[in-house]
Amino acid sequence: MPRPTKCRKVCHFPQNLEFAPVDGSDQPPVVLTVDEYETIRLIDREGMSQEQCSEFMQIARTTVQRIYGSARKKLADVLVDGRPLRVAGGDFWLCDGQNTRCEHACFKRQLHQQYQKPKGEHVMRIAVTYENGQIFQHFGHTEQFKLYDVTDGKITSSEVVNTNGSGHGALAGVLGALHVDALICGGIGSGAQMALAAAGIDLYGGASGDADQAVEALLAGNLTYNPNVQCSHHEHAHGEGHTCGDHGCGSHTCGSH
Repeated sequence: MPRPTKCRKVCHFPQNLEFAPVDGSDQPPVVLTVDEYETIRLIDREGMSQEQCSEFMQIARTTVQRIYGSARKKLADVLVDGRPLRVAGGDFWLCDGQNTRCEHACFKRQLHQQYQKPKGEHVMRIAVTYENGQIFQHFGHTEQFKLYDVTDGKITSSEVVNTNGSGHGALAGVLGALHVDALICGGIGSGAQMALAAAGIDLYGGASGDADQAVEALLAGNLTYNPNVQCSHHEHAHGEGHTCGDHGCGSHTCGSH
C-alpha cells in the first residue's frame, strides 16, 4: 500500500497562474503544481540549496529532488515546444506564520503571534477588505483588513490591520496568520480564490458598501454578495447578487494546518 503524500509548505500562492506564447498556441497547457512552483522559486529565484529547500518546505531532500526535477522538465517543455503554462493543484499547505523555522522578520509570523485566538474560547474571525469605512473593491491591492471577532453570533471586537504591502499571492497567507475564518471583499481573482480555499477561508466576494453593515448582514444571513465574482487587474465584474445563508468556498486536500 503506497504511503500517503506529505503536504509541502508553500510560503505564498503564485500571483500569476497562466502563461501563454505570443503566437496564441492552441496546444494543451503544461500544468505546474503549486509545490513544483515553490521549488523553482526557492532554488532558482531565492538561491537555496536543495537541502535548504527541503527544510523550508518540511519534506525530505529526495522529495525535493523529485519535485524540482519534474518542475524543470515541465518548464523545458514550455520553452522548447512553445506550450502554454498553467499553475494549479498539488499537495501543499500555505504557511500561516506558525512555523518556527520561518525567519523572525516574517510578517505572517509576527501576525500569527499577535492574533492567536484565545484558548478555550470559540471565536469566529471575519475579515473585510477595508478603506475609509467601506469594503475595498480590489482584494489584491487592499492595504488594510478590518477584523471582527464574533462570539455567539455577536461582534465582540474589531480592529483595522495593515497588510504591510503584501501582494496578491501573499494576502491569503496574511489572512491565515490572522486566523481569519471568512472574508468579505469586492472583486477578487481566481488565483486568490484558490489560495483562500487552500487556507480554509470562506469567501463572500462581490460585496460593497459599509464594512460594519456588511458583517452584521453576514451574521444575520442576508448579506448580498456574488458567489461567481471575478477580478482582473483593475477591473472586476459583478453578476447578480446572492443572499447568503451558509456558504463555503472549497476545502484543501491536505487538511487543516
